[in-house]
Amino acid sequence: MTHVTFPFSAIVEQTQLKTALLLCAVDPSLGGVLIRGDKGTAKSTAARALTDILPLIERVAGCAFNCAPGVAYGQCAICSEGNATAEASTVPFITLPLGATEDRVLGTLDLEQALKGAKRAFQPGLLAAAHRGILYIDEVNLLPDHLVDVLLDAAAMGVNSVQREGLSVTHPARFTLIGTMNLEEGDLRPQLLDRFGLMVEVTAPREKTLRAEVVRRRIAFEADPLAYAAVWMSAQDALRTRLATAQRILPGVILDDELLDLISHLCCEFDVASLRADIVMHKAARALAALDGRSRVTPEDVRIAAELALPHRRRRKPFEQPGLDRERLDELMQQASSPPEEGAGEPSAATKNEDGNAAAEDQQQVFAAAPRGSVPRIAVDTHTKRLATGRRSAAADAPRGRVVCAVPHQNPTSLAVGATLRSAALRNPNEFRVTKNDLHQQIRVGKSANLILLVVDASGSMAAQRRMEAVKGAVLALLTDAYQRRDEVAVITFRGESAALLLPPTRSVDLAERGLRELATGGRTPLPHALALALETLEKAGANAGVPPLLVLLSDGKANVALNEDSDPWQESLKLAGLLAERGVPALVLDTETGYLRLGRARHLAQALGAECLSLEELSAENLALTIRGCMNV
Repeated sequence: MTHVTFPFSAIVEQTQLKTALLLCAVDPSLGGVLIRGDKGTAKSTAARALTDILPLIERVAGCAFNCAPGVAYGQCAICSEGNATAEASTVPFITLPLGATEDRVLGTLDLEQALKGAKRAFQPGLLAAAHRGILYIDEVNLLPDHLVDVLLDAAAMGVNSVQREGLSVTHPARFTLIGTMNLEEGDLRPQLLDRFGLMVEVTAPREKTLRAEVVRRRIAFEADPLAYAAVWMSAQDALRTRLATAQRILPGVILDDELLDLISHLCCEFDVASLRADIVMHKAARALAALDGRSRVTPEDVRIAAELALPHRRRRKPFEQPGLDRERLDELMQQASSPPEEGAGEPSAATKNEDGNAAAEDQQQVFAAAPRGSVPRIAVDTHTKRLATGRRSAAADAPRGRVVCAVPHQNPTSLAVGATLRSAALRNPNEFRVTKNDLHQQIRVGKSANLILLVVDASGSMAAQRRMEAVKGAVLALLTDAYQRRDEVAVITFRGESAALLLPPTRSVDLAERGLRELATGGRTPLPHALALALETLEKAGANAGVPPLLVLLSDGKANVALNEDSDPWQESLKLAGLLAERGVPALVLDTETGYLRLGRARHLAQALGAECLSLEELSAENLALTIRGCMNV
């Protein structure tokens, strides 16, 4: 049965999303588009629907590298034949699964040919299949780092180089990268984020008539996909013709030097570091003109290009979301279209500080925290196999990562093809036959993530001393470190009569920051409740995901609410801390107690946890590196 995709023309609203995808179709060198938005906002539907309106391309029948006629890849067996014929074909649309191996993405030794005794042959991977087409990644922010590195290399060079299993192959790999993501699952690495030429924020319609129309169209499509596609066939054909015309006239589209100056001015004003932004804006503005059937770029084209190319490239503070100040863009566009007024280049007296210098425009901080030096770096030295990929701790024998060697293994989970074949050939050169004794296991090294469980004291003993601003500042520093290392984060707060799981384990540290920013303070100190909830949360996380945990407790230790009515809350706290220590959970205690007379209970609690204890003043020291050592039974 023929698979039918939802018609691109039938997508309701989402004008910016459709524009970005059409621009990538007009000029594939733009670098693709990143689509960010909530669940169920037609991100994947729009990406998959694009292929149906793309003009056909010429390719050699049966070619695994998608060679263009007359531009054959040297080692392509099909194209090397003199009788190879070209045919019109749809643009390749290749989906990169999150669980794909490097061999599947890059390509590897053709095992079938090797077992037949033929010379070494290369089996192309997904990058070869995506050449001259679209490489689509759903939930791209969850892509393992070792695959991200592969994509960065291929996207930068336009070729894929494979040096493994005795092979040395380099083949073209020019593709349009389309990624979708939900920010609740965490952000994207800055290096990969910059590789996307354009970025679009997608939200569901807020008007009930539009939402109803979306549902109406989707239900009609699911009832009879072929009949529904036929209804939109004329609109699809018109779009396909429009794209073909735009591709044809694109080389002749002119962008004047004045508009190029405007592009550079906008990039400077929005504090964009990457020069790729200027190039992408130039290409996108020309593609917009071509899409509209014009031969010359207008300022409005530049404006639309800026809205697509700049939001994810401007410099941001930690946890500040990508975006563009539309009012500021309007102001800059207005200034560009109007002659400068006399004296406009000098800052006014109102914008100067006491020294007569221009005041900085943006002094806003997420937390009103005391200034501190470098962000703390927490290194966790453990003795357990890791299941979650990240960038905090080195993990030997990792399920994913760089292959460092191969060892004999009769039941390998990741077959080392080259080592297996070499073993069989050396064992019996006269009769090539692979047996179980020849099998080898790939040994990989990689980086693992951790679950950072923040347990934050929000009781009156903290609030009365106006310490919550300092505590929130410390948590922000720890969250910044977790964000950079792609850790999971969970937050427990305690005040009044109980503790609450403010944020279940997630990779979205932005959600943790938002919750802490609005955190209410005051009341009693139910420390035993918090430690019991921490124990329960860590046990669930270990059982469900296998992510190694790290407990960070911020408190002065002045427990005064017990779990049991007749119990001593302090003794309960020490007992629960001992249970956490028995489970080998690495921990860090940040003592928030201040004043001349101190009880020092946080340090006693740290001893029970087998943890290091630091004061907030110590956490503020520059170049602080924290090493938490432990043996985790996960």
